Amino acid sequence: MTILILGSGGREHTFAWKLAQSPLCKKLFVAPGNSGTAGIAENIDLKVTDFKAIKTLVLEKQIQMVVVGPEDPLVQGIHDFFLNDPELKNVSVIGPQKAAAQLEGSKEFAKEFLFRHNIPTAAYQSFDATSLEAGYEFLETLKPPYVLKADGLAAGKGVLIINDINEAKAELKSMLVDAKFGSASNKVVIEEFLDGIELSCFVLSDGKNYQILPTAKDYKRIGEDDTGLNTGGMGAVSPVPFATESFLNKIEERVVKPTIAGLQKDGLDYKGFIFIGLIKVGEDPKVIEYNVRMGDPEAEVVIPRLKNDLVEVFQAIANQELDKIKIDIDERAATTVMLVSGGYPEDYEKGKEITGLENLTDVIPFHAGAILKDNKVVTSGGRVMAITSFGNTYQEAIKKSYQNIEKLHFDKMYYRKDIGFDL
Repeated sequence: MTILILGSGGREHTFAWKLAQSPLCKKLFVAPGNSGTAGIAENIDLKVTDFKAIKTLVLEKQIQMVVVGPEDPLVQGIHDFFLNDPELKNVSVIGPQKAAAQLEGSKEFAKEFLFRHNIPTAAYQSFDATSLEAGYEFLETLKPPYVLKADGLAAGKGVLIINDINEAKAELKSMLVDAKFGSASNKVVIEEFLDGIELSCFVLSDGKNYQILPTAKDYKRIGEDDTGLNTGGMGAVSPVPFATESFLNKIEERVVKPTIAGLQKDGLDYKGFIFIGLIKVGEDPKVIEYNVRMGDPEAEVVIPRLKNDLVEVFQAIANQELDKIKIDIDERAATTVMLVSGGYPEDYEKGKEITGLENLTDVIPFHAGAILKDNKVVTSGGRVMAITSFGNTYQEAIKKSYQNIEKLHFDKMYYRKDIGFDL
């Protein structure tokens, strides 16, 4: 098969790394890709939301499958674009159609779906600029901390958790009236705070059948001890040690099965990854959010543990034959630590040369915000590289990641030194 991956991050490098291992993958393209994908695939410089350019590329290179990495093209309807075009409709697209992608595209849509299908989640209400006063009143009914979520896509940064009621009111006004997150915060969901420990569950769906992938836990805050601003993710661990067999059974029965049934009942065609953000409250799982693609940096620990041929798995999704696949998982733990540009998630500089890659041993460096320039690997984004390791325990794996990070350098390089600390 000739396959195209859309995206440029660590998740897309992980997909490319795994797909390139398959004897079924004849030719692999990544658009736009990064310095990591350049070594195993052909990078094509185009935007993931430029559907016309993607069509031209697909026809020119006779691409048979498109694997969509990030959420933007899915929420904008790339799958529907392919289905509605006679020249593209036979190309397999891994990722849900536009209506189903609203599970990530709108926090309000997701909450309504959860309540409609009796899936455990936090109580909530949503507000816009015309109902700001009602938002203030709803905040008064809650106990701190207060959770404010921009309804639309805000690149993983649209969730605020605030302890002070006056600050929460000020932030609500900033989101709704001053457009703190642009159009993403035209509407804001306020919900009760759930106290517990978070984890992520990943499900593959072919629209009828499902398979559950290993759990993972990522670390969102920029600072150690989970302090500071939210990021796209600073590291991840898989499997999650506290996710016992009985807890995993609860996730499947109370969350996964009603999610798949709910999609079918609502007529939402879903072929691809369902990322379920969960929180363990006592011994019970509750849903924090849905994402409609694989997580990042969770992909960098979940996909390497998958022993299956990923092309075969994606073909089974496309052909609605996921029930014929047996998911085979590496028993070892995998951990990843994200190296980021100094200043991230706020302003940071690009173009810093990354040195020491040739000295890495027994780890997989997944490139993210990094590109090739004049035969050098240089930084091009906030999250630069994820260093993934295997170990018999997650402690052993994390030690290996940290030992190798010491061999790497770029100006103002930063990483959290406490990934896995809370487990």
